[in-house]
Amino acid sequence: MKLVNGFDLMEFATKNGYILPAFNTTNLEMTYAIAEGLSDAGLPGYIQISSNNLRLSNPKIITEIARDAVRNLDVPIGLHLDHGKSFKDVKDCVDAGFTSIMIDASHLSFEENINEVRKTVEYCHFYGIPVEAELGALRGKEEDIVNESDSKTDPDMVNEFVTRSGCDLLAISVGNVHGLDITPVIDLPLLEKISKISPVPLVLHGGSGIPFETIRNAKKFNLIKINYGSDLRKEFIRTFGEAYELDHNAHDVIHLSMDSKANVRNKARELVTMINS
Repeated sequence: MKLVNGFDLMEFATKNGYILPAFNTTNLEMTYAIAEGLSDAGLPGYIQISSNNLRLSNPKIITEIARDAVRNLDVPIGLHLDHGKSFKDVKDCVDAGFTSIMIDASHLSFEENINEVRKTVEYCHFYGIPVEAELGALRGKEEDIVNESDSKTDPDMVNEFVTRSGCDLLAISVGNVHGLDITPVIDLPLLEKISKISPVPLVLHGGSGIPFETIRNAKKFNLIKINYGSDLRKEFIRTFGEAYELDHNAHDVIHLSMDSKANVRNKARELVTMINS
């Protein structure tokens, strides 16, 4: 199967009542593992990579790896830019063949956020690609970016933000956090309130650590997408770390890479199955 357009993936999820997991990749092994984990479960989702992780690769290379990873699979999988930090990153990813885009201007003022998202929307919609934006701020560590503030999404800003920016999905802050160092406490009443106001489906970043029962409850409140990064990266790194602890002369990269790929694949299968059970 080809990589699936983001609008089509959202429509498929809505029609079938799925929550779409978006799994962060960094390299070839993780990309194949994510695709195979989704295939094992027979459930749809996203392979995604952040602007930050593109420092290790580039959009064209990741796109080609992702295309090959899904080539012989039958489940719908999209390729998403997570936390796009610049319009250049957005353009590079669209031009490379990404099927879904996030522009993250949540660190800017309300008006500046809207303007950045609007610019991205105008470009992406020309190519038929949906845009995710973020309103609010999450505590924790997202790769090498640390945010100690916790600014939950203000429901009174949601309708104006979505309407004026034109975004197709809205990532919100309701007690979810980045990384594994802080325990998330999801404010379901706030999520419900936002869901009644938002004209577009909602996204939760920082899925690692959120109880599955909470996610299934959140599904009632227009949640369509949830991001997972730390859980998969932990599996990948753990494989090499345990091998090194057993033998400080460990150097069998190929077999350790295959083992780490299998562990990430199993984790992806587990997560997508649990959130949709």
